[in-house]
Amino acid sequence: MKIAPDFTLKDTHNKDVILSEYIGKKNVVLLFFPLAFSGVCTKELCSTRDNLKIYDSLNTEVFGISIDSFFTLRAFKEANNLNFKLLSDFNKEVSKEYDALYENYYGMKGVSKRSVFVIDKKGRITYQEILEDSDKLPDFNKVQQALADIA
Repeated sequence: MKIAPDFTLKDTHNKDVILSEYIGKKNVVLLFFPLAFSGVCTKELCSTRDNLKIYDSLNTEVFGISIDSFFTLRAFKEANNLNFKLLSDFNKEVSKEYDALYENYYGMKGVSKRSVFVIDKKGRITYQEILEDSDKLPDFNKVQQALADIA
């Protein structure tokens, strides 16, 4: 199993979130999504919001990550009453590190691919799904099963 690349990203309040600070304490789910306020992304993140109790019960911290600025992500989080952290990968470094970056997305260069990574308490990626088609959603049943398997 591959070790998850560590990163530091800004949350919606311009505070640093460091992945390695969660290792050893919680499992982590990284949800990369293309763009805040787009239809499929809103559906995906609202679904995660509505199912957060499942992730909490599996001792899991969920982070949504996109290339949007933290200002945009703050408005998106508030508009949709999201109950987990959104992180800004504005410089596209983390999306690239996780092989989750479209080179060209409807004419925009460097947009996060819709993808999910499950990271166990040892920092290993135990499940990943990187979607080429941004209209599709990750298989959340498989994500939750992967978390149950490491819980």
